[in-house]
Amino acid sequence: MASLVLRQCVRSSLRLLAANVTMRAAAVRPLSLAADSRRTRLLGQSQFSSLLPCRHYGDLPPLTLDTIKERVMYVLKLYDKINPENLKTSSHFMKDLGLDSLDQVEIIMAMEDEFGFEIPDGEAEKLMSPADIVQYIADKKDVYE
Repeated sequence: MASLVLRQCVRSSLRLLAANVTMRAAAVRPLSLAADSRRTRLLGQSQFSSLLPCRHYGDLPPLTLDTIKERVMYVLKLYDKINPENLKTSSHFMKDLGLDSLDQVEIIMAMEDEFGFEIPDGEAEKLMSPADIVQYIADKKDVYE
């Protein structure tokens, strides 16, 4: 009786495996909804890491000062009015980079989108350099490394 149950289990597993191989060969979109997300790319998972429907309950890796700095600098380098060659963490937005107050507001909005929380207007007015933004985000996210 136990061998019959074992054979049925093995057969169903083989059928499932064959179906997964067929899906991979057909280059169908992965069934995992998180496979194409930014979180998956940050964690270094491949697009076909899971062929079975699954849920990912994890969060992004914990923030460190280095990762915050890298992400802030990356967003600033993508901003079209900033010359990436002139950008340093100590650069003042208006004095060194020639930006105006509207550009500063757009930068703060980009940081809000990148880090997923809102920066109040009163605090945003004080953030005049990448180093200020890094320190503010580190304080809000309780990062002290």
